[in-house]
Amino acid sequence: MDLIILFKAFILGIVEGATEFLPISSTGHLIIAGDLLNFNDDKGKVFEIVIQLAAILAVCWEYRKKLALTFIEITQRPADHQSKAQQLVFNLLLAFLPAAILGLVFHDAIKTYLFTPFTVAIALIVGGFAILFIENKTAGSETVTHNIDNVSRKQAIQIGFAQSLALIPGVSRAGATILGGMMFGLDRKTATEFSFFLAIPIMFAATAFDLLKSWKLLSVDDLGMFAVGFITAFASALLVIKMLLRFVASHDFKIFAWYRIVFGIIVLLYFGV
Repeated sequence: MDLIILFKAFILGIVEGATEFLPISSTGHLIIAGDLLNFNDDKGKVFEIVIQLAAILAVCWEYRKKLALTFIEITQRPADHQSKAQQLVFNLLLAFLPAAILGLVFHDAIKTYLFTPFTVAIALIVGGFAILFIENKTAGSETVTHNIDNVSRKQAIQIGFAQSLALIPGVSRAGATILGGMMFGLDRKTATEFSFFLAIPIMFAATAFDLLKSWKLLSVDDLGMFAVGFITAFASALLVIKMLLRFVASHDFKIFAWYRIVFGIIVLLYFGV
């Protein structure tokens, strides 16, 4: 295996894991990194799908106890008694559906027309100003939900439609769900945790769909490259998840807003659009 390819896989794995769960758009960063490393061909696109799977598994690992207890409670509770675990799973399903349906219907059109540096750059900049607006709007306002088990069905649906905005490359799925959750009454930590849990079904579905469509591009010769990218994406995503939970306890997201705006301008200048 070419060491240069392994190095590229290592860098892109870190980029994916470091940006997937922050409100800064992993797509935008992967477009820039892939172009700089000359790793943006069809095989590179499949590689991005694989390292995204690693990021999802990092969430599953971080919340493995919560997921296990939720599964146990669902399977052991009587069918006529809705537990907190059943309510959480139902809410995640409600929040999952809008983006899943819209993504399935418009998947090809989005991939064909919206995956451009210009679209990503504009989405980054607009999203940055949206974060500033939402932070100012919610500052000092009373939150009504302080635990993911207490998210209402209405809030779940509202967050689901907010997540649908992330079908536009550059918007950031994490940003849309976290800031959407804050807009609809969740405190910052609860919105962040709900975003993590919601990432599991939506990203598994998107990854599986993309892998099925790109299955023929996979090759045994690329196992080393995929392994390096997978491991680095998993490790960096796990680190970011832990750091973000500590960060939101005492900070707002304005720093990410300004970062998005500056990065969006850099993308415009870099690609000359």
